[in-house]
Amino acid sequence: MDTDVVIAGAGPNGLLTACELALAGVRTVVLERSAEPESSRRANGLVGRVVEALDQRGLYERFGGRGAPRPVPYFQFGALGLDMTALEGNSLHALPIPQRRMELLLAERAAELGVEIRRGHEFVALRQCDDRVTVSVDAETGPYEVSARFLVGADGGHSPVRKACGIDFVGMTDRGSAGLSGRVVIPAQFAAPDTGELDIPGLGRLRPATFTRTETGLFAFGLFQPGVHLVSVVEWGAETAAREDWSWQPSTLDELAAAMHRVLGVDIPVTAPPEGPDVRRTTTTNSRQADRYRHGRVFLVGDAAHVQSAVGGPGLNLGMLDALNLGWKLAADVHGWAPPWLLDTYQAERHPVGERVIISSRAQMALLGPGPNVTALRHVFDELLRSPENVRHISDLMSGADTRYDSPHDRAPHDLAGRWMPDLHLRTATGPTRVAEVLRAGCPVLFELAGRDDLSAAASRWAGRVDVVTATTPQP
Repeated sequence: MDTDVVIAGAGPNGLLTACELALAGVRTVVLERSAEPESSRRANGLVGRVVEALDQRGLYERFGGRGAPRPVPYFQFGALGLDMTALEGNSLHALPIPQRRMELLLAERAAELGVEIRRGHEFVALRQCDDRVTVSVDAETGPYEVSARFLVGADGGHSPVRKACGIDFVGMTDRGSAGLSGRVVIPAQFAAPDTGELDIPGLGRLRPATFTRTETGLFAFGLFQPGVHLVSVVEWGAETAAREDWSWQPSTLDELAAAMHRVLGVDIPVTAPPEGPDVRRTTTTNSRQADRYRHGRVFLVGDAAHVQSAVGGPGLNLGMLDALNLGWKLAADVHGWAPPWLLDTYQAERHPVGERVIISSRAQMALLGPGPNVTALRHVFDELLRSPENVRHISDLMSGADTRYDSPHDRAPHDLAGRWMPDLHLRTATGPTRVAEVLRAGCPVLFELAGRDDLSAAASRWAGRVDVVTATTPQP
């Protein structure tokens, strides 16, 4: 075989999968159709458990974070405020970072780990046999084949890998709205420099990174570079394309300004920044999920496995956690110590999570919609969100903290079994540390916190596969 694993797609999900495999000593080749890194706007940050996961791989600070991740005190669910200041153990984290920057940093990390990234090399077809998958590739130098133990499709919502496997992409396409987004300069008299808010006559103060809902649509904005705002507008019932098209379409600054006026009812003077406004139009919202994430030696991660509304920022949280779930399992199989059932747990664990995220995003879209019935529903929902218990439920839903993987071989599992490991502060023989810092090697870890030598002895048969860390913690 030419390599151990081939990954189709050099987006965040594919690159993080590659990093996980390389950490475990697995030879990995990434195929990317585009000759250059993606330059168009996509995601502008991360929301959810993935922020903590990056800390567990030493990537949080590289992505712009400082110290240990801290949860956000406020967020939104369907443009309704979530006040999490009173929650003990708030699980919702966020990290602003443009996707292009994210991909450059992940590619840099993958290269450090020895991953080969082949840009301008396009997946064309595949064929499988008992011990390998052979991938047909088209490149500028000509077509060729590469064989590997496994193929990972991280090639987006249109996923040629998924289509080549005949995997159904089940769900719905909503054409009841049209969106415009672009980079603009807003006059300084409308901006509050201390908070990042906009003070618009006739509207009052608008908060960044939150939706303003009207009966004609939605408006949101963020400040991702000094002096330049990214604004987004969604109009209900707007005329949309008759064909199914998930791509971003170019538009003009005048169209964006006109849409802002129709939604907000006031004029906000906007001009183009020096690099241009890069106005894009979307005409569909898709909620779809692959009916299976595995086809023999082929696995799907990220948008290749599921797509949903971007409201609440669930996409990369979901996809990058797919990558972390799959990576170590593929490595275990490549190294020969995985039990026969291990790879099947990827589908068993991640498919229900994807389904739940799609339900959450659809619920938020319903709360954002037009009409008096939705307005009434929002009033009731807003009352419910005054309860800390309900706020916790929603914040855990959005972060992925409510995920719990089954422990089928444990008749009486501990309450933490299958859940996210808390980032405990630890005292070890080498000094103070945190759980996240210990996990940065990407190796499974047994934390011996109870002073029981028998646990360390039991782990000795996994020497070389599981690290044992003896520590104490002041936290209960």
